[in-house]
Amino acid sequence: MPHCVILYTPNLDLKTDLTALCRKLADCMIGQLDENGKQVFPTGGTRVLAFPAAHFAVADGGLAGLAAAAGKNWTQKDAADYAFIYLNIRMAAGRSEAVKKKAGDELTAITKAHFADSMRKSPLGITLQIDESPGQVYDAKISSLHPLFQN
Repeated sequence: MPHCVILYTPNLDLKTDLTALCRKLADCMIGQLDENGKQVFPTGGTRVLAFPAAHFAVADGGLAGLAAAAGKNWTQKDAADYAFIYLNIRMAAGRSEAVKKKAGDELTAITKAHFADSMRKSPLGITLQIDESPGQVYDAKISSLHPLFQN
Protein backbone atom coordinates (compact mmCIF):
# COMPACT_ATOMS: atom_id res chain seq x y z
CA MET A 1 0.00 0.00 0.00
CA PRO A 2 -0.86 2.81 -0.65
CA HIS A 3 -3.38 2.24 -3.36
CA CYS A 4 -5.33 4.94 -5.15
CA VAL A 5 -8.44 3.68 -6.89
CA ILE A 6 -10.17 6.14 -9.17
CA LEU A 7 -13.76 5.83 -10.40
CA TYR A 8 -14.87 8.34 -12.99
CA THR A 9 -17.56 9.12 -15.53
CA PRO A 10 -16.30 7.96 -18.93
CA ASN A 11 -16.90 11.37 -20.52
CA LEU A 12 -13.67 12.43 -18.78
CA ASP A 13 -11.73 10.24 -21.22
CA LEU A 14 -12.63 12.79 -23.89
CA LYS A 15 -11.64 15.77 -21.73
CA THR A 16 -8.29 14.82 -20.21
CA ASP A 17 -5.44 12.33 -20.06
CA LEU A 18 -6.23 10.13 -17.07
CA THR A 19 -3.07 8.06 -17.52
CA ALA A 20 -1.08 11.26 -17.00
CA LEU A 21 -3.09 11.99 -13.83
CA CYS A 22 -2.37 8.47 -12.55
CA ARG A 23 1.37 8.99 -13.07
CA LYS A 24 1.31 12.41 -11.33
CA LEU A 25 -0.54 10.93 -8.35
CA ALA A 26 1.80 7.93 -8.11
CA ASP A 27 4.86 10.21 -8.27
CA CYS A 28 3.38 12.39 -5.53
CA MET A 29 2.69 9.37 -3.33
CA ILE A 30 6.20 8.00 -3.85
CA GLY A 31 7.69 11.41 -3.07
CA GLN A 32 5.96 11.82 0.30
CA LEU A 33 8.37 12.13 3.22
CA ASP A 34 7.61 11.99 6.93
CA GLU A 35 8.83 14.38 9.61
CA ASN A 36 12.20 12.59 9.67
CA GLY A 37 12.69 12.76 5.89
CA LYS A 38 11.86 9.06 5.44
CA GLN A 39 9.77 7.89 2.48
CA VAL A 40 6.17 7.50 3.66
CA PHE A 41 4.90 5.05 1.05
CA PRO A 42 6.93 2.18 -0.41
CA THR A 43 7.67 2.66 -4.10
CA GLY A 44 6.91 -0.97 -4.93
CA GLY A 45 3.57 -0.87 -3.13
CA THR A 46 2.26 2.30 -4.73
CA ARG A 47 -0.62 1.68 -7.14
CA VAL A 48 -2.90 4.11 -8.96
CA LEU A 49 -5.72 2.51 -10.95
CA ALA A 50 -8.53 4.32 -12.80
CA PHE A 51 -11.82 2.78 -13.90
CA PRO A 52 -14.58 4.42 -15.93
CA ALA A 53 -18.11 3.75 -14.69
CA ALA A 54 -20.02 1.57 -17.13
CA HIS A 55 -23.26 3.29 -16.10
CA PHE A 56 -23.74 6.60 -14.33
CA ALA A 57 -26.10 9.45 -13.47
CA VAL A 58 -24.75 12.73 -12.11
CA ALA A 59 -26.94 15.26 -10.30
CA ASP A 60 -29.89 16.44 -12.40
CA GLY A 61 -28.52 15.22 -15.72
CA GLY A 62 -27.53 18.65 -16.98
CA LEU A 63 -30.51 20.91 -16.32
CA ALA A 64 -28.71 23.26 -13.93
CA GLY A 65 -25.67 23.31 -16.19
CA LEU A 66 -27.81 24.36 -19.14
CA ALA A 67 -29.40 27.12 -17.06
CA ALA A 68 -25.95 28.38 -16.01
CA ALA A 69 -24.30 28.01 -19.42
CA ALA A 70 -24.49 31.63 -20.53
CA GLY A 71 -22.95 32.99 -17.33
CA LYS A 72 -20.12 30.47 -17.50
CA ASN A 73 -19.37 30.73 -21.24
CA TRP A 74 -20.07 27.02 -21.58
CA THR A 75 -21.44 25.57 -24.79
CA GLN A 76 -24.84 23.92 -24.45
CA LYS A 77 -23.24 20.52 -25.04
CA ASP A 78 -20.55 21.05 -22.40
CA ALA A 79 -22.99 22.55 -19.89
CA ALA A 80 -25.07 19.37 -19.86
CA ASP A 81 -22.04 17.06 -19.90
CA TYR A 82 -21.59 16.62 -16.16
CA ALA A 83 -18.52 14.68 -15.10
CA PHE A 84 -17.39 13.23 -11.79
CA ILE A 85 -14.21 11.66 -10.45
CA TYR A 86 -13.79 9.87 -7.13
CA LEU A 87 -10.29 9.15 -5.84
CA ASN A 88 -9.93 6.82 -2.88
CA ILE A 89 -6.49 6.44 -1.34
CA ARG A 90 -6.10 3.50 1.02
CA MET A 91 -3.13 3.23 3.31
CA ALA A 92 -2.10 1.07 6.21
CA ALA A 93 -2.17 2.54 9.70
CA GLY A 94 0.86 4.07 11.35
CA ARG A 95 1.37 7.48 9.76
CA SER A 96 1.03 10.73 11.69
CA GLU A 97 -1.95 13.02 11.17
CA ALA A 98 0.40 15.65 9.72
CA VAL A 99 1.74 13.18 7.13
CA LYS A 100 -1.77 12.09 6.12
CA LYS A 101 -2.95 15.71 5.81
CA LYS A 102 0.11 16.72 3.76
CA ALA A 103 -0.38 13.76 1.42
CA GLY A 104 -4.08 14.56 1.04
CA ASP A 105 -3.44 18.25 0.42
CA GLU A 106 -0.78 17.52 -2.21
CA LEU A 107 -2.85 14.86 -3.98
CA THR A 108 -5.85 17.20 -4.00
CA ALA A 109 -3.75 20.04 -5.42
CA ILE A 110 -2.43 17.80 -8.22
CA THR A 111 -5.95 16.63 -9.07
CA LYS A 112 -7.37 20.16 -9.00
CA ALA A 113 -4.56 21.45 -11.24
CA HIS A 114 -5.00 18.54 -13.65
CA PHE A 115 -8.71 19.32 -14.09
CA ALA A 116 -8.51 23.13 -13.99
CA ASP A 117 -9.11 23.51 -17.72
CA SER A 118 -11.93 20.94 -17.72
CA MET A 119 -13.65 22.70 -14.82
CA ARG A 120 -13.59 26.01 -16.69
CA LYS A 121 -15.33 24.38 -19.67
CA SER A 122 -18.01 22.22 -18.06
CA PRO A 123 -19.40 21.02 -14.71
CA LEU A 124 -17.11 18.58 -12.91
CA GLY A 125 -17.19 17.19 -9.39
CA ILE A 126 -14.08 15.87 -7.67
CA THR A 127 -13.95 13.89 -4.43
CA LEU A 128 -10.70 12.66 -2.89
CA GLN A 129 -10.79 10.56 0.26
CA ILE A 130 -8.06 8.87 2.23
CA ASP A 131 -8.96 5.74 4.16
CA GLU A 132 -6.67 4.18 6.70
CA SER A 133 -7.06 0.52 7.48
CA PRO A 134 -6.59 0.21 11.23
CA GLY A 135 -6.22 -3.54 11.18
CA GLN A 136 -6.86 -5.93 8.39
CA VAL A 137 -8.55 -9.20 9.00
CA TYR A 138 -6.51 -10.70 6.19
CA ASP A 139 -3.80 -9.08 4.09
CA ALA A 140 -1.87 -11.18 1.58
CA LYS A 141 0.86 -9.56 -0.49
CA ILE A 142 2.68 -11.41 -3.22
CA SER A 143 5.04 -9.31 -5.29
CA SER A 144 8.12 -9.43 -7.44
CA LEU A 145 7.98 -5.59 -7.52
CA HIS A 146 9.09 -4.81 -3.97
CA PRO A 147 12.56 -6.37 -4.34
CA LEU A 148 13.28 -3.91 -7.15
CA PHE A 149 13.21 -1.05 -4.64
CA GLN A 150 15.04 -2.58 -1.67
CA ASN A 151 18.21 -0.76 -0.67
